[in-house]
Amino acid sequence: MKKKEREPGPVKNDVLNLVREKLKEKGLDLENLCCDEGAGSGVKVICVAAGLEESFQEMEKFPRGQTVMIRTDEETSRTLDAWVETGHFKSRSEAASLFLREGLKLRASELEKLTDALEQVKKAKERLHEKAGALFGKKKQTE
Repeated sequence: MKKKEREPGPVKNDVLNLVREKLKEKGLDLENLCCDEGAGSGVKVICVAAGLEESFQEMEKFPRGQTVMIRTDEETSRTLDAWVETGHFKSRSEAASLFLREGLKLRASELEKLTDALEQVKKAKERLHEKAGALFGKKKQTE
């Protein structure tokens, strides 16, 4: 039996209209944010940061001493270059660092769901090293 969809009530309509107006002010049309045709009646949700100033200031508080090498597509590279052109970033690396940090914040809840499994993997590795040490008569090498 197919679930019957209800029409939004007056309060929901008011909120929906307010959201539509605010998005239009930002150049976004809610009606065109739907998923690809044939994908069902889902809605594509986008996240727009309220502002990057706080994240930028937070990033400047800590030295960026860790190096992460990545390969990226041409479009992403051009986009990073455009951010550098704004004058707010010294390099692609700095821009990528900020946006990587922001992306990880957005996905933190998903990683949190995996925390127990990650902890189990860590403990299993420790047991493996202990057993291998007992077998070979050596202590685990420090990493």
